[in-house]
Amino acid sequence: MPEDPPGGSRRLARRLVQLYAGLALYGTSMALQLRSTLGLDPWDVFHQGVAKRVPLTFGTVTMVVGTAVLLLWIPLRQRPGLGTVSNVLVVGPAADATLWLVPAPESLAVRIPLLLFSIVLCGAATGLYISARFGPGPRDGLMTGLHRRTGRSIRLVRTGIEVAVLVTGYVLGGSVGAGTVLFALTIGPLSQLFLRLFAIPSAVPKDSEVVARGGTEGRVPDRTGT
Repeated sequence: MPEDPPGGSRRLARRLVQLYAGLALYGTSMALQLRSTLGLDPWDVFHQGVAKRVPLTFGTVTMVVGTAVLLLWIPLRQRPGLGTVSNVLVVGPAADATLWLVPAPESLAVRIPLLLFSIVLCGAATGLYISARFGPGPRDGLMTGLHRRTGRSIRLVRTGIEVAVLVTGYVLGGSVGAGTVLFALTIGPLSQLFLRLFAIPSAVPKDSEVVARGGTEGRVPDRTGT
């Protein structure tokens, strides 16, 4: 059995901490944006819309949708990682716990800062769990899987998916507003910033690491996995 490289155990421990801290904070950021009532990102518009139609909590709907999306990986021949499964299991309960702890503010003077904080927190959470390199979230894997199977660009596939879930969620009663637009405009730059901040040095030589990641380093995921 090969020996653990110097610092390998510490690196793994840090990766695991970043993965689960990032996923928990991701769920928290989702709930705080929902509490702001100023608009959600496309997938959460869908989650909220479904939650209004079924006797399930917002977090539970997030888990159910994540599981359903994960099943779509089978015909796409996508392979889930620890981060993929953990995304389904951690984000929803974290969102529900935050919704239970944080009451809905009435004042716009509170809701606007809450929206801004939730988006920045989402960027930080993204940087934490993506830098851990344990695999993409279910929704992000769906996007890359469809890209490979159809040959369409990532941009086109992602746009098509997000427009579909946004419209469906809005029809079901999900919240669309200024927060939806602000999230779309800022989450990319914020995620890139925190990805650099929380990057974990790899024991693999740089050239080999890029090959192992399939040349996707630096790509910003969907909201839940997103």
